[in-house]
Amino acid sequence: MRYFFTVAIGTIFLLIIYNGYQKDFGNSSTFPVDHEQTGLSDQIIIRFSHIVAENTPKGLAANKFAELIEEKTDGQIKVEVYPNGMLYSDDTEMQALQDGDIQMIAPSFSKLTAINPDWQVLDLPFLFNDYDDVKNIFTGDVGQFLLEDLDENNIKGLTFWSNGFKQMTSKNHALITPDDFKEVKVRTMPSAILIKQFLSLGAEPSTASFDQVFSILENSKIDAQENTLSNIYTKGFHQVQDYLTISNHGFLGYAVLMNEDFWNKLSPNLQSQVLEAIEETTIWNISQSEQMNNDTLTKLQQIETLSIHTLSADEQEEWQKKFEHLYEFYENDINLNLIEMIREEINR
Repeated sequence: MRYFFTVAIGTIFLLIIYNGYQKDFGNSSTFPVDHEQTGLSDQIIIRFSHIVAENTPKGLAANKFAELIEEKTDGQIKVEVYPNGMLYSDDTEMQALQDGDIQMIAPSFSKLTAINPDWQVLDLPFLFNDYDDVKNIFTGDVGQFLLEDLDENNIKGLTFWSNGFKQMTSKNHALITPDDFKEVKVRTMPSAILIKQFLSLGAEPSTASFDQVFSILENSKIDAQENTLSNIYTKGFHQVQDYLTISNHGFLGYAVLMNEDFWNKLSPNLQSQVLEAIEETTIWNISQSEQMNNDTLTKLQQIETLSIHTLSADEQEEWQKKFEHLYEFYENDINLNLIEMIREEINR
């Protein structure tokens, strides 16, 4: 009986082997290939951290870049975007980039002034007349000069993105003439030029990170702030401010940066594809930011509790006269040549 049982088991085993041979089991080519997983071991992940909402010019540009680079590299590079300060605040993201904890950020110009004072030029009030001026500077020699200056800090400067022209919001009264700013507490970004700008108007500037602005406005720790319309609306600043002045007195833009060690590890072909995707995104972003701020103004005009005033040409001129010494300061103390380069590019 034991013999019969052993023979039966052996026969079944041989039949299984034979059947497998007939169906070509063991040949790996017969197994279905999961194309979605092919090459995943070579996939490169870029973590892109920023501090604003997704539905803003920077937020949309970050997502646009992620789409373009994944498409251009057939998925070899994947960008994970973390908006709204999910990973780092605007006070900590620069160090995180330099340390390699994240691979990409897009801080405001003022954040770069601590690394290189030349960057203060982009914070000068009334530097740009319109978005054509912005495009000329962002994509021209001046932009390239500023980006290349970052190489010594383990930072690869890629491009500039636009958020738009800055406006003023305030709580207690409208800010229309320079005299309206006297003793008004104004939140500003940490830039020497921006601090001097408000001191010129007799205001009391106070620096604060972007993620704190709503709270300090709501608690009346400051009276006013400057920002783009898209940021004012998406962050709800208009809910705790009663007055909006359309001044176009300054420009809020971003430097798109990558950790340089990470950049150097990319192959020349991938570097080329990154730059191609960045360039396409930049052109798209400048147009998109202009349209978004125009659309946002329409939304804000429908809010009955918000009083909106647009500066006339004469009123703008009053502001500009107060700011003339800022240009003298920059030319004499920082970089005269850069001012001249900007004027040449704008007047082309």
